[in-house]
Amino acid sequence: MLTWGTLGLLEVTRDGRRATPTAPKTRQVLALLLARRNTLVPIPVIVAELWDHNPPRSATATVQTYVYQLRKLLQSDTDTAAESGPLVTGATGYVLRVGPGEYDAQEFERLSAEARAAFDAGDERTTADLLDSALARWGGPPFADVTQGPVLQAHALRLEELHMHALELRIAAGLRLGRHRELVGELKELACAYPMHEWFQGGLIIALERSGRRSEALQVYQRLRDLLREELGLDPSSGLQQLRQHVISDRVSAADLDLLPG
Repeated sequence: MLTWGTLGLLEVTRDGRRATPTAPKTRQVLALLLARRNTLVPIPVIVAELWDHNPPRSATATVQTYVYQLRKLLQSDTDTAAESGPLVTGATGYVLRVGPGEYDAQEFERLSAEARAAFDAGDERTTADLLDSALARWGGPPFADVTQGPVLQAHALRLEELHMHALELRIAAGLRLGRHRELVGELKELACAYPMHEWFQGGLIIALERSGRRSEALQVYQRLRDLLREELGLDPSSGLQQLRQHVISDRVSAADLDLLPG
């Protein structure tokens, strides 16, 4: 069985043994095929990903060599025919066949979608459990050790956005479950890492206030307002301003999550 990992370092295992290619261009081809898994990737798309606007004259032949190397690496001992492994040659390109449960990014998206449905149905505990499992698959930025052309960059950015949304949703579920004290530390780290991300700042304000730390909550708002004015010439969103008033008047609740942008 093959497993594919891209949420962090590129990792491929075959029957429990590491089968990750080491050559940079070969790794890049594999990452592209994973991003477009179970779909034909035309050779010109691969060439553009590898060399952008300056491909060598031998680009097509070189891609064929990379695919040959990948096919040898990925085939198991029982794959006797050239096309019996996961990498298949089509009329104009190549398809990487990836089955259910094999690819970490695909599993992350599946679990995140199930969590969103659970949250919309009012089941915060299931939401939190599903997202704990989904987020545990992350070991760092997608394709962290792979050179990224335009397709991989776009795919990685999309996964990063999904990761941020999953973090927000898990924290929202936790706050609705009354886990504000448990979440303060994580929210402080996120607020420090993303100082102008209003959702994380707002989540921290709510968690602090509901933990009896009102002065700290107001300090978070003040820092955000000062930073936004200095960097962008803007004030916090109207929802954040309303949240501040709720802190001052001691009226903060989990419902204030609806005030946060995003």
